[in-house]
Amino acid sequence: MGFEPPQRLARTLGETYGDTAAAEWLGTLPGLAEQAVAHASLDTERVMAPGGRSSLVVLVRRSDGSPAALKIAPPFARPDLERDALEHWNGWGAVELLDGAGEGALVLERLHPEVSLRSLPEAKALLEAAGTVRRLWVDPPAGHGFETVAERTARQASAMESYRADAAAGDLTAAALAAREELLAAGTETVLLHGNFRQGKVLAGDRTPWLAVGPEPLVGERAYDLARLVRDRVEDLVAASSGASAARRRVNKLADSLDLDRERLRGWTLFRAVESGTRALTAGRRQDAELLLEFASWL
Repeated sequence: MGFEPPQRLARTLGETYGDTAAAEWLGTLPGLAEQAVAHASLDTERVMAPGGRSSLVVLVRRSDGSPAALKIAPPFARPDLERDALEHWNGWGAVELLDGAGEGALVLERLHPEVSLRSLPEAKALLEAAGTVRRLWVDPPAGHGFETVAERTARQASAMESYRADAAAGDLTAAALAAREELLAAGTETVLLHGNFRQGKVLAGDRTPWLAVGPEPLVGERAYDLARLVRDRVEDLVAASSGASAARRRVNKLADSLDLDRERLRGWTLFRAVESGTRALTAGRRQDAELLLEFASWL
């Protein structure tokens, strides 16, 4: 079968890692997919579309006929770290790693990709999300190679600096960068984090109702990991007349449900929303940026 990359994958890789690097890897992708399928003795069914934002996902069957999913990611997305995190979780709260399939390729437990927590009513989705992410927060393995929250956000903060003077985003950018400095100065917690946890990253499974997928693992405090979840369905929040108060209530509710400090969660939510907003501005996605920055202004 053909292994054409879905349009969303090509667009997102270009925005995140640069058009040149993305194009080079995408050009090798059909060959990489063929090699991975042969290496793991897989029968292919179909490419998932729109699929992942940083990887090609193919529904496959293993040599014994059991269903699985083949995931192939570029080296700059660090699939090796995803593999290490999934091995450490060993199916606890996350999709199970079944096998390797060559460089950058993982054979994963087949979930139900069309059913994520976004299919549930908001209150139920947040409850299930909290129960899922709690399982992932474990001590990292000895000698791990995961970056820290400080390291990841340092790169992000550097990219945000140019927006300090921006007429629309300047004040929020300054506040977000100041919040990061304060949070890191007082942070002491070090657990393994998903790194990109949100409702769309939790899929329905068979051995357990909900399992996390697509980690971008790092180590640090739990409040950083929860911050992305706070702004889920941001378009609904912005459209509602009570959006600002609803956003603040969500911070408090999620913090309390997982025994986190409300102000630390608020601070990381601010930083991550502004970081995503300024990144959207850089990529020319002005509508997305406006939603994210309005949300950030409520915090």
